[in-house]
Amino acid sequence: MSDPEPPSSAGTLCSKDGDIFGKPCTQTEIDFYESTSNHTDLATIIPGFLGTLRLDSMPDLSSSEDGDSVSISAQQDATERIIAAAVAGTQAAPTEKDTITWVPNGSKKIQAQQAVMLESSSHGYKRPNILDAKLGVRLWADDAPLQKRQRFDNISANTTHRDYGFRIAGMRVYRGSENEDELNEEDYRIYDKDYGRVDVNNDNVVDAIKRFVFNQPAGINDNQARAICAAFSREITHIERVLKQKPLRLYSSSLLFVFEGDGDALSAAIDYNNAEAERISTSKSGERTAHVDRVDSGIAMEEDDDYDDFDEEDEEDAPPKIFSVKLIDFAHATWVPAEHGPDENTLKGIRSLRDIFKQLSQEP
Repeated sequence: MSDPEPPSSAGTLCSKDGDIFGKPCTQTEIDFYESTSNHTDLATIIPGFLGTLRLDSMPDLSSSEDGDSVSISAQQDATERIIAAAVAGTQAAPTEKDTITWVPNGSKKIQAQQAVMLESSSHGYKRPNILDAKLGVRLWADDAPLQKRQRFDNISANTTHRDYGFRIAGMRVYRGSENEDELNEEDYRIYDKDYGRVDVNNDNVVDAIKRFVFNQPAGINDNQARAICAAFSREITHIERVLKQKPLRLYSSSLLFVFEGDGDALSAAIDYNNAEAERISTSKSGERTAHVDRVDSGIAMEEDDDYDDFDEEDEEDAPPKIFSVKLIDFAHATWVPAEHGPDENTLKGIRSLRDIFKQLSQEP
């Protein structure tokens, strides 16, 4: 999977709490994150961006003497200030690059001297379930060598990319199997990149996504699972609405889905969320109150922008998380002239995921 959570191994640029991590990246990705300062609606659908870090000017950040990841305070000393500059470049016409030999990066490690500092989407959950859905029918950017285009076109033609506009790039599900041999040491069922390329097809893609949410071995009942799917569908609709207004091209970006995978923790988070929603809606007599939609599972979905009645600076008071959906991976993000319109290549996958989760949210 991609941006979602910092690896737990030593060498990670990660805060001790795991809420912030550094992602090595190209200048293109930095430019995109910095450009979001001029697009506040776009900033709401991507991971929180906290700045950049020059890796080549840093001391050894592999680990502290006791083996733990270095603290974020040490990283912040060397973090460069965010430059709020809009990216207004034009889209280059595709060019054939037959003379370039493209070698796949088997290590999956970006060779870069800089990183973006991001909020971790998986922080704040007891047992986060995570799904990375790679978006698009066409997966390569205009500057991609011909060999890369051909390889990615082959992946698209032989996976759900072709008809659905996305594929499952990775997935982890807490207690996602009753067969203990299929679980890792943390009781997760791990689905790697080959799962979406080999095992998932047009006929079973809905069942594959259903396996991510509907998980009775972890204590998640069907009502809760349907409510999570409904919440995902609504959040994707918001993401679609934002992207339809943006002249962007986001080749090989992903939607990252996270929700609380432990049934007991999920129930507690739902109860807390509903209690807070009820308190806010009834405690302000004569004032405008928050409006919430309740579903059978008891999850209250907040629709009022003013629903923020706790001190965000005090993490002890932060409500437990239930779910999130974020757009991630911007190594090939490009702003194009407004007359080119929205990124229909990416939106196809977003709409497919919206419809699948809406379908799963309904009674069988």
